[in-house]
Amino acid sequence: MTNIRKVAALAGVSVATVSRTLKSPQQVSPDTREKVLEAVDRAGYTPNLMAIQFRSQRTHNLVVLVPDIANTFFARVIRGIQEAASAAGYRVLLCNTLGNPETERQFAALVDARQADGVIQLRAFDPFARQDHPPLVNICEIVDDAPWPTVSLDNRGAARAMTEHLLALGHRRIGLIKGPADSPLTRERFAGYQHALEAAGIAVDPALLQYGNYDCPSGHAAAALLLQTEGRPTAIFCENDEMAMGALQCIRQAGLRVPEDIAVAGFDDISFAAFCSPPLTTIAQPAEAFGQHAVAMLLAQLDGKASGERHQVLPFQLVVRASTAVSA
Repeated sequence: MTNIRKVAALAGVSVATVSRTLKSPQQVSPDTREKVLEAVDRAGYTPNLMAIQFRSQRTHNLVVLVPDIANTFFARVIRGIQEAASAAGYRVLLCNTLGNPETERQFAALVDARQADGVIQLRAFDPFARQDHPPLVNICEIVDDAPWPTVSLDNRGAARAMTEHLLALGHRRIGLIKGPADSPLTRERFAGYQHALEAAGIAVDPALLQYGNYDCPSGHAAAALLLQTEGRPTAIFCENDEMAMGALQCIRQAGLRVPEDIAVAGFDDISFAAFCSPPLTTIAQPAEAFGQHAVAMLLAQLDGKASGERHQVLPFQLVVRASTAVSA
């Protein structure tokens, strides 16, 4: 077997640097890491991962708990996690939990079993439920007043900005298709919608509120109920893009036009939003940045370092497309 000294010679670095790169790649510069990894490939060197893990007390595995792997927005977040983890020499153990608490506890227990080093959780749930829990970062949908690091969006401000956009177009009856009733995202986005209406002197009409489940069928079903209300809405704001796409189809099937008869807006700016018919006005979230920040914060915990702001709030952008227009 090719030894580590040959790798060091090929890379033009010390044996200690090769060892540090393989054990803790985040501690060396990207240029050095690239040179060492290239030398490892050229030399055909296979490091003893068991020995490295034993010496470093690290598995270089990160558990990622995803409530719905089929969700397009979460797929982008996972991509950000994967890219950042790989660059730091870590592997991702991905669990599609379907929001099941027991499943999340089982996968989080891999840290206690020394099969993983920390957990990134994408919904508002603590999989450890104890004060002395292992390294954890909660992103996207976060626990209120969480004692661990979090990365979230200004959901209240984003929903207010979208509602204000629709108000500026002359809409006064604005329907809202919410997410699940128990989701903190639903609560925050409704609060932004409510704040914008009240600032404009408009009371929230319960008849214009419907719940969905962040998927196309629930958006379709909720839009159908809104179309049946007396004095139907002239605009529908959906708390994610997939529900908005379901609403678009429902409106077309009812023989109505978007945006001429009813404006439709979404939230997330998934890749399909710009290509549906008509292109969807939405709130853009920096999905990949959620994952990148989460990995950096988790590795900082593992290294016993401060990671800057403990509760990071990422910016949003209002993206105006053809699905919204001036109220008729």
